[in-house]
Amino acid sequence: MAQPEFQDYYKTLGVARTATQAEIKKAFRKLARESHPDKHQGDKGAERKFKAINEANAVLSDPAKRSKYDQFGRDWEAYARAGAGNGGAAGDPFGPGGPFAGFRGARAGGASGSAGPGGVRFEFRSTGGGSAGGFSDFFNMMFGDEGAPAGSARTQSFSGDGESIDDLLSRLGMAGAAGATGATGGRSQASTGGSAAGTRAATRPEPIEVTAEISLEESFHGTSRIVDIEGRRLEVTIPRGAGTGSRIRLTGKGPDGRDLIVVTKLKPHRVFSRKGDALEREVPVTLREALLGSEIPVGTLKGKVLLKLPHGTQNGRTFRLKGQGLPHFKGGGTGDLFVRVRVVLPTDLSDEAKSGATAFLDLIDQPDPRA
Repeated sequence: MAQPEFQDYYKTLGVARTATQAEIKKAFRKLARESHPDKHQGDKGAERKFKAINEANAVLSDPAKRSKYDQFGRDWEAYARAGAGNGGAAGDPFGPGGPFAGFRGARAGGASGSAGPGGVRFEFRSTGGGSAGGFSDFFNMMFGDEGAPAGSARTQSFSGDGESIDDLLSRLGMAGAAGATGATGGRSQASTGGSAAGTRAATRPEPIEVTAEISLEESFHGTSRIVDIEGRRLEVTIPRGAGTGSRIRLTGKGPDGRDLIVVTKLKPHRVFSRKGDALEREVPVTLREALLGSEIPVGTLKGKVLLKLPHGTQNGRTFRLKGQGLPHFKGGGTGDLFVRVRVVLPTDLSDEAKSGATAFLDLIDQPDPRA
């Protein structure tokens, strides 16, 4: 069978080998948008290109995978010599007597029946048929299913006498490398084997954080956002009460099974200000309403309510409306609304009004508040 053409991941993304992670991310997003299958219905070439772009990004965006790729590169013989320290005839771990004896011929889309050391039998087969999306041998043999796009998931079976795949990897100094991933990129822990303790360890990759701006009304009622992560669109439900700095974690929903954390940011509101789960607002009232007392309508996020002002209400006095604030982000309950009164004095008084006001104020005989 002809060997699939080696894919130069840097060339696929059009970046230099010294490219930073930001440059790789920018190049991937641009190419993913241009070649997305939704824009090229029925175009097999665009579909293959899109898969190649995703494969390249899966390796180069992961520092550990990129390091392996940079170390071994195109020359598989150099990789074989690098594995000579682990045994194998003529320094070839794929040759007779090597730890991966009989493994060289196991290609995507087919099955190999060659036996390795201890009778271990390796079988790699594609669940999607054909070449499993054209993945290169380097990608499949170095990283297995990690980072593979949906639709190109692989299954691996290991059988034989006396030695499991975990034991084999442990003997090769690669304990814990047998983690399996599903089509969605979720990880399962790999058994290290080879020791009495039988401990298990899996390193969780760093989560991806994105910011979502929401309005105060959306915080009160709850909302959702569509998040685009490297060409994958996810709908994120934002619970009621979310504010600036609230965090919603989606476990395993990011690329390569990474967690996605949506951090919300509250937009300023023209009427209300927020302090925790409490809301504050100002309400203007007339001199008559403040002086003689009245019931005035006050708008809340739930609707209008009536606030009863006692007579002689001073400018700047604050009233508490219980339960009219924001719902708690975690747990039940609702905050309060604090309403601050602003007394608006009449202007442009007529001579008659001035005369009446003078007579009225003379009757009150108000003491000097500055004394």
